[in-house]
Amino acid sequence: MIIILNRRRWPVAVAWTAVPLALVLATCLGDPVVRPSTVAAALLDPGHPLHPAVREVRLPRAVLGCLAGAGLGVSGLLLQDVLRNPIAGPELLGVSSGAAVVTVTIVVLGLAVPVALLPYAALGGALVAGALVLLAIGRTRSPDHVALVGAAVSAACGGLVVAVVGLGTQGNVVVLFRYLLGSLAARGWTHVEAVAPWLLLGVLAAVLLARRVEALALGDDVAAGLGVAVVRTRLAAVAVAAALAAAVASVCGPVAFVALLAPHLARRVVGRVGTRPVLVAVVPIGAALLAAADLVSRLVLYPVEVPVGVATTLVGVPALVLTLRGRAPVTAGRA
Repeated sequence: MIIILNRRRWPVAVAWTAVPLALVLATCLGDPVVRPSTVAAALLDPGHPLHPAVREVRLPRAVLGCLAGAGLGVSGLLLQDVLRNPIAGPELLGVSSGAAVVTVTIVVLGLAVPVALLPYAALGGALVAGALVLLAIGRTRSPDHVALVGAAVSAACGGLVVAVVGLGTQGNVVVLFRYLLGSLAARGWTHVEAVAPWLLLGVLAAVLLARRVEALALGDDVAAGLGVAVVRTRLAAVAVAAALAAAVASVCGPVAFVALLAPHLARRVVGRVGTRPVLVAVVPIGAALLAAADLVSRLVLYPVEVPVGVATTLVGVPALVLTLRGRAPVTAGRA
């Protein structure tokens, strides 16, 4: 394993450099396009004419995209390895959609819930939806079965979102797009502060669970023989994955397919060496994926902005089809 990790050190390092690159591009590109030196000057000088645009609009959006992408990547990795299913993810288990139902209900009905408490409320919806899927699939780990049940629960949650938005005013159309497709538009430091503690604690919990999750990926009998509490570890990992996805959905909506793609790309980078080393790569890859997708969604049809979930879905759907056909880059759980 040490030899494999040494061979993969440079690709992992490159993956980490993608995060600051994504931040630089996100703050430089737009209307107007500015140089990195100008961005630095605008950040440091409150009197600079571009200070509000860079400091209060572009930078928090880019930071939120990186944090959310990293959280989704870790969430997908935990679910894929703990369920031994290469297409497991918060969107395919209904977790993201369940969180969106609760969040959009709070927003549309104008309930007095502070932004800082949104992740707590979203977690409830995420856990309910995830529990329904897990109960429905039972003991099977068939990718097709999981995908069908997850799609059914997600569709039901999507219908609830539409119904709730229908109770509001015409101005809630923006909310509909946000919580059906995911969006990072009009996000500021308040949203970053609301989700950052959840995402940081979730990643830390994933690090602490990684050794046991890695054992589960080898099979329940093998994990039990290694002294791992199978049921408790699986429940803990699913809960952490749900909390990460719920935190993201509470402020960004259900951004699809980042959680599916990031673990597969990370395994490509580090090789088939288990949960712990893949975790090192999935954090920057997930962050860079969502930040890049948001940049594309913001610029591709400028001045019209496309929801970031559209960009991630256009890439994620073909990847899902290839995975179901048995052409996934690396299957979770094969060390």
